[in-house]
Amino acid sequence: MAGHIQDRWYKTDIGADGKPHRIKSDRYGIGLRYRARYVGPDGTEQSKSFPDRQKGRAEKWLTKIQADMDTGDYIDPKAGQVTFREYAAKWLGGLTTDLGSQEAVDRRIRLHAVPHLGKRPMGSFKPEHVRTWLSALQSAVPNATYRRAIYDSVSSLFNAAVDDGVLKKNPCHAQSVKAPDPDPRLIQPWPESRVLAVRAGLPDRYAATVDAAGGCGLRQGEVLGLDADNIGFGTGWVYVRQQVKRVRGTLVFAPPKRGKLRDVPLSPVVAGAFRDHMRRFPPVEVKLPWKTPDGPLVARQLVFTSGVGRAIWRSYFDDSVWKPALASAGVIPPRERGKRYAAAPDDGMHALRHFYASMLLDGGESIKALSIYLGHSDPGFTLRIYTHLMPSSEERTRKAVSAVFHRIHPGTLPGLPEAA
Repeated sequence: MAGHIQDRWYKTDIGADGKPHRIKSDRYGIGLRYRARYVGPDGTEQSKSFPDRQKGRAEKWLTKIQADMDTGDYIDPKAGQVTFREYAAKWLGGLTTDLGSQEAVDRRIRLHAVPHLGKRPMGSFKPEHVRTWLSALQSAVPNATYRRAIYDSVSSLFNAAVDDGVLKKNPCHAQSVKAPDPDPRLIQPWPESRVLAVRAGLPDRYAATVDAAGGCGLRQGEVLGLDADNIGFGTGWVYVRQQVKRVRGTLVFAPPKRGKLRDVPLSPVVAGAFRDHMRRFPPVEVKLPWKTPDGPLVARQLVFTSGVGRAIWRSYFDDSVWKPALASAGVIPPRERGKRYAAAPDDGMHALRHFYASMLLDGGESIKALSIYLGHSDPGFTLRIYTHLMPSSEERTRKAVSAVFHRIHPGTLPGLPEAA
């Protein structure tokens, strides 16, 4: 058993006979009687008090503490008293991912976890507390995919707390806790007619953003950060080297998502569209910090800028440029007087990347090449997103099977029966 147990209701005194005698202390009958004390692995003394007639419980507590120290499962009781809010602030301050990802995680924790879990001591968390929180989250956040992102951020926080010795187990990992299932959805690429209609609805200054996104597969931030020197008119490639993104309320230049630099084939037709755009709206040198608001200033000859020659804010582009074009193309309703345009989560500029992917797959391009051109982490990720956009594989299957079975059933006419 680690440490020892102090009986605070009695003390030892040396009597007139020179021998120790057990006598009542000044605290006799007041407060908790037994104080179990031990020295933790870090050299600091820890203690816990127990009521009268519970010395056995105090002994069992010390025995368990000793066992936990022997097995490496010891948790400092004081560490477990830190609240979720306090630990979250410390954890968020130590994240080493890119600032954009940090802001997203911070927003999920601050807005959707701290209001419900913030006051609870970390060491007191049980699966039931996570289940209760997830139930409230389901009512507050209708989008299951976003709920899953919030849950994953909270689970990562608890994982760090386990690593830091603040609690023994991640309550999110309990069998009774069910993580939110993201909304199942299949990508439905825009038809060519919609792409053309939206492009026609854009101001002339921004029409070629459709060529960059739909003809080169660039993300929105990569379109807004496209440097004139990144367009290889002589080589037939677009070199994706940076994006424009918002970090802590400031626009910065940053590497593409996950830092994946890539080269994308440049169609001669798209190249011609870029030439025409740059002739009408010459590139403008724009200086922004690199990666962080306090990063070094770097200059880029931006192909797309605002009317006053500055980098374009995504929020401005979405609300004041893109959505009016969606409305003019009949994708979303016209804006009512005094109100904002309707939400269009599936019809942002990212829809043009899906259009680009569908074009390449329909043209017979491989998943591996498409994955490289889109800047995905691996071809498996690309396949999971776009496998349903490969209808040619179905026709090849039908033809292959028919070629063999037609010899087995020579009297059967080729083709599929009409649906009843």
